[in-house]
Amino acid sequence: MGSRLTDNLNSLYFSAANKLKSNKKKKKVIAYVEGYDDVFFWRDILSEYETDSLMFEVCLPSRSNLSRGKKSVLMNTLGDKLGKSMIACVDADYDYLMQGCSEFSEKYFMHNPYVFHTYVYAIENFQCYAPSLHNVCVMATLNDREYFSFEDYLKAYSRIIYDLFLWSIWIHRQKRGNDFSITTFNNIVTINNLNTFHPEVALEKMRRKVNHELNILQRKYPNAKEHLVSLANELYELGVNPDDVYLFVNGHHLMDNVVMQALNPICNTLRRQRETEIKRLAVHRTQMNNELSSYDHSQIPIDQIIRRNTEYKSCPQFKQIEADIKRFIERINGSTTAGSEAVDAGKAELTEEDEQGH
Repeated sequence: MGSRLTDNLNSLYFSAANKLKSNKKKKKVIAYVEGYDDVFFWRDILSEYETDSLMFEVCLPSRSNLSRGKKSVLMNTLGDKLGKSMIACVDADYDYLMQGCSEFSEKYFMHNPYVFHTYVYAIENFQCYAPSLHNVCVMATLNDREYFSFEDYLKAYSRIIYDLFLWSIWIHRQKRGNDFSITTFNNIVTINNLNTFHPEVALEKMRRKVNHELNILQRKYPNAKEHLVSLANELYELGVNPDDVYLFVNGHHLMDNVVMQALNPICNTLRRQRETEIKRLAVHRTQMNNELSSYDHSQIPIDQIIRRNTEYKSCPQFKQIEADIKRFIERINGSTTAGSEAVDAGKAELTEEDEQGH
């Protein structure tokens, strides 16, 4: 059987489809994402740039099966078919920081204007953006008291893991990932048994694990120090500094093993405070029970709220995504303008010929 049309979709196909439409209709740009969780994130960004003449449609990578993920978006189906009417929107993972040290990074993250990525490791890193996390607690508990600084916590966490993170990037750039895998790195930089009133205890335990691994790596690669200094300078230019390394580690790990370790006990404490306040202020038992029931029904699980968190738009890396989209739209508008000018020039030539003929 011949290949199906859906197997041969590419940017040229969508461009041709756009040309068949009335000029009054919107030009559609198809934006392919990795999976279900990415649809809302990229829809929220791209919708800001829709106009009377331009719209985006966010889709999963395959319309014929359930394959998902970055490779499905870029390598297996769409990588060579992207263009002004079809783009890919993916997590950066380590590929952005590889800066062309792998073929995948070179092809899709260095020189492709139709691949948009998060700059931070993944969408979860944005959802865990430190300045936004107090509001996440408020939404979950309806209690605005603040006794824990997420910004100080994640800054301290980042400073502790920074040197080990440099090692992780350097080793992966050397294509020696098996010597120090991302999984190994994640296991070391996990927060366990966090006491939110004394977070320094859990952080110090992690620091000891980090220092132990640093000693192992330094003995294994005694000549790496100069390379690591150079790498630190390069990564700084890419937006990585000791205070915000948390944005560039594995996003699932960060959310589950660092941020939720703080969010869960904090929200439990804030809920207990609110319930105690209701019990103290209630005039009688019926009022107390009604208020407690109302409060209980007003709460939303913290894991649901953080995955719908959009209070990260002041993050510098988010601004980079916005800048990329603006450049893409300028590219579209530039080609459209150039095309219109060519048509107008053609019409002018025909008019001159007609006048000469008469």
